[in-house]
Amino acid sequence: MDHQVAARERTRRIEEMFSRLVPHYDRMNRLMTGGRDGHWRTLAVEASQPQGSVALDLGAGTGDLSAEFRRQGAGQVLGFDVSASMLARAEEKFGRDGIDWLQGDALHLPFPDESFDVVGSAFVMRNLPDLAGSFAEMARVLTPGGRLVGLDITHPPDTAWGKVLRLGFEQGVTRVAGLLSGDRSAYRYLPNSLSGYPTADELSRMLEAAGLVEVSYRRLSMGAVALHVGEKA
Repeated sequence: MDHQVAARERTRRIEEMFSRLVPHYDRMNRLMTGGRDGHWRTLAVEASQPQGSVALDLGAGTGDLSAEFRRQGAGQVLGFDVSASMLARAEEKFGRDGIDWLQGDALHLPFPDESFDVVGSAFVMRNLPDLAGSFAEMARVLTPGGRLVGLDITHPPDTAWGKVLRLGFEQGVTRVAGLLSGDRSAYRYLPNSLSGYPTADELSRMLEAAGLVEVSYRRLSMGAVALHVGEKA
């Protein structure tokens, strides 16, 4: 199986899995993050400096990041996701006041070059089948000087406390979420999604390789979450 076929197959599996999770998705996010995911999204949008911007929410899910872009002053937002079911739920929650919803593939963004002032994502990057290719697409659609922000779970620091965080995520929170949601296979996937995923430093270098400058990140949640920011040269 060649790389493109493998990427398409993984995208299909991810779409099916997240479509199944729609009824439980928001509640499980609150549970697994201790209610902190909303605050992290606020920080991510603040870092993008969205006032008056045209913003792309890549992997919009049920729309929370898109709505936060609008709340912080983005002029127009496009919520883009592979799952039509997720986007239907997003539109139910937030409507279309300054937000459009579009289904599609992050590896093949259907937009001209330099279409967006901001590209943001929350808890999406681990699920992209070709991270380097997706970063290249994000950079392509950014205007010069535009900002990319990416919020996601990351490998905890290699410390005793980091090992506790990893164990809690892999053995505790995701198991409870799987039990309560009735979809254990989906929530078993979540800790496994860190396998092979770049470290925060490696992710920064990948963003630079895609053409971004001033790349930086900050750790949140005692190191278990990373917020990356970069600008298009």
